Amino acid sequence: MSDGLSPAERYAASRRRTALVRQFRDGLSFDLDPFQEAACERLEAGRSVLVAAPTGAGKTIVAEFAVFLAMRQDRAKVFYTAPMKALSNQKYGEFVDAYGAENVGLLTGDTNVNSGARIVVMTTEVLRNMLYADSDLLTDLAFVIMDEVHYLADRFRGAVWEEVIIHLPEAVRLVSLSATVSNAEEFGDWLHTVRGDTDVIVSEERPVPLDQHVLIGGRLLDLFDAKTSADDPNVNPELVRLAQFGGRSLTTKQYDDVSRYNRRRGPQRQERTSRAGTVELLGEHHLLPAIFFIFSRVGCDGAVREVVRAGVRLTEQHERREIRAIVDERTSALQDEDLAVLGFWEWRDGLERGVAAHHAGLLPAFKEVVEELFQRKLLKVVFATETLALGINMPARTVVLEKLEKFNGEARVPITSGEYTQLTGRAGRRGIDVEGHAVIQWVEGLHPQAVASLASRRSYPLNSSFRPTYNMAVNLIDRFGRRRTREILESSFAQFQADRAVVDLARKVRDQEASLEGYADAMRCHLGDFAEYASIRRELGDLEKQRPDAGSAAKRERRVRQITSLKKRLKAHPCHGCADREKHARWAERWFRLRRETDTLRRQINTRTGAVAKVFDRVVDVLVELGYLVEGDMPGGIELAAPGQALRRIYGERDLLVAECLRRGLWDGLDAPSLAALACCLVYEPRRDDTDVPERYLPRGRFRDALTATQEVWSVLDDVEHAHRLPGSNIPANGLALAMYKWASGAALDVVLRDADLAAGDFVRWCKQTIDLLDQLSSVADPPVGVTARRALDSVRRGIVAYSSV
Repeated sequence: MSDGLSPAERYAASRRRTALVRQFRDGLSFDLDPFQEAACERLEAGRSVLVAAPTGAGKTIVAEFAVFLAMRQDRAKVFYTAPMKALSNQKYGEFVDAYGAENVGLLTGDTNVNSGARIVVMTTEVLRNMLYADSDLLTDLAFVIMDEVHYLADRFRGAVWEEVIIHLPEAVRLVSLSATVSNAEEFGDWLHTVRGDTDVIVSEERPVPLDQHVLIGGRLLDLFDAKTSADDPNVNPELVRLAQFGGRSLTTKQYDDVSRYNRRRGPQRQERTSRAGTVELLGEHHLLPAIFFIFSRVGCDGAVREVVRAGVRLTEQHERREIRAIVDERTSALQDEDLAVLGFWEWRDGLERGVAAHHAGLLPAFKEVVEELFQRKLLKVVFATETLALGINMPARTVVLEKLEKFNGEARVPITSGEYTQLTGRAGRRGIDVEGHAVIQWVEGLHPQAVASLASRRSYPLNSSFRPTYNMAVNLIDRFGRRRTREILESSFAQFQADRAVVDLARKVRDQEASLEGYADAMRCHLGDFAEYASIRRELGDLEKQRPDAGSAAKRERRVRQITSLKKRLKAHPCHGCADREKHARWAERWFRLRRETDTLRRQINTRTGAVAKVFDRVVDVLVELGYLVEGDMPGGIELAAPGQALRRIYGERDLLVAECLRRGLWDGLDAPSLAALACCLVYEPRRDDTDVPERYLPRGRFRDALTATQEVWSVLDDVEHAHRLPGSNIPANGLALAMYKWASGAALDVVLRDADLAAGDFVRWCKQTIDLLDQLSSVADPPVGVTARRALDSVRRGIVAYSSV
C-alpha cells in the first residue's frame, strides 16, 4: 500500500502523532511497556481504550497519561473513578503531589473537596448521580478513567459502571482499566458499540515473574516441576508424594510400610506450621515482605496477636523510631479517651515489630497508616483480607494463602482462578524484586493437582450484573421517555451478552432442526404416520412406568383404563404391522429427545431476548401502580408524577422504600438521633447469623412507631414487587439502631462500640453510609424531615467518624 509518502516522511508523521506520548515518557524514570505505550498512543489519536492487564502491571500509567493530556488542553477536565473510597483517597494524594491541591478534587459521597477542580477523583456512584442530575461539573469533561472496571460484574454495585458508560456525553473519552479477563474482546466490542471508537489493549504478562510454592511439613516446595516446560508444567512429583503421606518425607521402605498402614487406618494428620514459624521461614529464604491473605477479619487480628506473642520482631531500631514518629503524627487528632477503646497501644506495638492487620473492620486512619508503612518498606508482614488485593498499591515480595476457600456470605466456597490471580498479583515489586512468590499452605485434603489447575488457569470471564432500578427508571423516563429508555437499556452489556448468547443458541436450534428433519425421514413408514404411532407408544410407556399402587383408588382405576385404551389404539394403528417397526421406533425416540432439547433452547431464546427491557417494564408497572408514574399526554406515554420527582434524587437499594415513607410522612415527628437510627436501619446489612433486636432494646419514643410503620410499608412494597415478578428485598434490620441513636446523642465511643458489637472500622463504615442517606434526605425531604436530617448528619459526623471522612 502506498500513501505517496517516503519512509522518512512517514516516520516524521508518526513522530508528530505520538509527540505527547514521547513527552510523557521522557518525564518518567522508567521505560513504558509495550501495552502501556500502545494504549497511550491510541489515546493521543483521540480514541477510547480498554486496558486489561494483571494486577501490578502498571495499568494506571495509561490513566496518568489521560490526565497528562487533559492538563495540556484548555479547561479540559478528567474524572478518575474508583470502586473503593480507600483507592479514591490514595489516587487523590498522588494527583495532589503531581499537580497541586488547587487542581485536584475528591468526591466520595461523604467527602467534598474542591469539586470544581480539573482533576476530580470520585467513587463511581458519585459520577452516576452527577449524570442523572445533569450536573454543571460535567462541563468541559474530556476524559473519564474507570479504574477496576471489572467491578461491573459485582452483583451489588456493578450496574453503576454500566449506567456511567452508557450515559456519559458522547464526546467524553473513556479509559477503562481492568484485571485480566478472558472475554476482554467481548467487553471491548460492547464499549465500541455504546461509546464509539474504542481499542482493546490486552497484556497477560506479569511485570515480575511469579514462582509458586507449597508450604508442607515445614518445607517450601515448588508447585511445578522445574524440569517441565513453563507453557505446560507438571506438578512437582515430590509434592504429590509428600501430600499423600501427610507432609512427611519417607524412605522407600517407610513408603511401603506407611502405604500399607494408611490403607488400613488412613493417613495421619500433619500439624501445619505456625504463623510465627512461617514468618521465620520466609525470613530465612529472604521472602519478606509478605502479605498473608486470611479470609476473616478476626483471623487477621488473631494472626497479629499470635506472631507478637511468639516474640517475632522484624524491624531494626531506626525503623522502629521511624514507625513511631509516623504513627504518632497520623493519629494525633484522635482523642486520648478513644485510643484505648481502639486498641491503639497493641496496634502500635505490632507495627513497631513490623507486623499489622489490614481489613475493613480497621479504623480507616489505622488502615492508611498500615498502607503508608508497608509502602515505605517498614512493615514486613501484613495479615489481610482479600479487599487489599483490589486496587490499593501495596505489592510485596511474597503472598501467602493460608486457605483456598472463603466464606461468600452464604457458604464456604473455593476461590476462583480469577480470585487466585488477583491475590497473587500482589507478589513481586516492580523494579525491586527479580521474581514474586506465592506460597500456599498445605492443609489436610488439599490436592496438589487442584492447586496447580487453579494457579495455571486464566479463566476469568466478565459478566454483567446490570438490572434496572426504580431510581434509574424515573431518571431515564424523565429525560428520554419510556420508549427511548427501553432502547437505552437494551444497549447495556447485560443485554449485549444475552443477545450474543441468543445468536449461539439460535445457531444450535437451526442445526438441531436440520437433524430433526433427517430423523423424521428415517422414521417415515409406508404404512402410515409413524410419528403418531410413536407418540401413542411413548404415552403408553410413560403410564406403565408409574407405580401401580400410587395415588387414590379412582386415580389407579383411571390409569388402568388409559393403558387399556392406548394398547387398543397401538394395535389398531397401521404402522403396528410394519416389518421395520422397531427400527423406525429408535429413530422416533431420537426425534422426540432432540425435539424436547430444541424446545428448551427456544424457551431460553425467548427468555433472553429483551430480558433487561422486560425487567424494566415490570419496574415501570410497579411505579405506575404506586403513583410515581402516570399516563402522559401522548398515547402510550408515561411521565413522572410529583412523588416520582422526589424518587429521582434518592439513590440506593432502598430508594422506593425511602420515597414512600417520605410521601406518607412517617418520619415527620422524629428528632435527630431517632432519624439517624432509622436511616441506619435502612442501610445496615446484618451479619448472616444476626437476628433483630427485641423492641425493648430499641430507642424509646417515636422511633419505635416510625420503625414499625416503615417495616409495614416495606411489607406492602414487597408484596407489590412479587406480584410483578420482581425479587423484592430484605426487611430493614434494627441491629445497629440503638448504637447509632446513642452515637448521634453524643455517647462515648466505648459505650457505642459495646452496644454495636462491631469493630471500630465497621461502625465508621455504617456511619458513613448513614450520613450518605441523611445527606440525600436533607436535600430531598420537605420540612421538618429535611431540617432534622441535616442536624442528624452533623450529630453522626463527629469524633472518629469525622476524622475518617477524608
